[in-house]
Amino acid sequence: MASRSKRRAMESGVPQSPDPLVQCDDKEEDEVEDEDENNDDSDEEEDEEDDVTDEKVNIEFEAYSLSDNDYDGIKKLLQQLFLKDPVNTAELTDLLIQQNHIVSVIKQMDVSEDSEYDVDEDEVFGFISLLNLTERKGTQCAEQIQELILSFCEKNREKSMVEQLDKFLNDTTKPVGLLLSERFINIPPQIALPMYQQLQRQF
Repeated sequence: MASRSKRRAMESGVPQSPDPLVQCDDKEEDEVEDEDENNDDSDEEEDEEDDVTDEKVNIEFEAYSLSDNDYDGIKKLLQQLFLKDPVNTAELTDLLIQQNHIVSVIKQMDVSEDSEYDVDEDEVFGFISLLNLTERKGTQCAEQIQELILSFCEKNREKSMVEQLDKFLNDTTKPVGLLLSERFINIPPQIALPMYQQLQRQF
């Protein structure tokens, strides 16, 4: 039964406002539709991103002897290896090239001219070498590396151990070799074993 005020409004011809519950339902339906459209758009964007990130590139690597053309590639990897440590990487690169008989570099194997990927056939993806610190004593980079090793030892070992290591590094009767190995961060670690095997065959 209509209330007295409502009957008066109806009889006088005054238009009534729509039911507020109906208004809310209409707004909620519009919001749900907007959310569905936004979800559909975001799903499409995610699918597009997945299509890009899921792409894999198959590249075969092979170990080669170091050459003068590998200077820039070796220097770049040495800078990555030592980062902000004070080591003369330019001089160190020169030393490694001088002893190229005990250095192996990793490059892409047989880059064909019709390859769909633009890869420099001389690009160095990794290297391994052994630096004789005793023989190279007196060079700036060898001295810097020795100081770096001792500083690491001082931070993690007792003083007696630091003194023992310092004596060991300065004993010219027993040569000390430093193994240097580095690769690009996106190169799989599986190439490490062939690199070490190649280095062993060079001795």
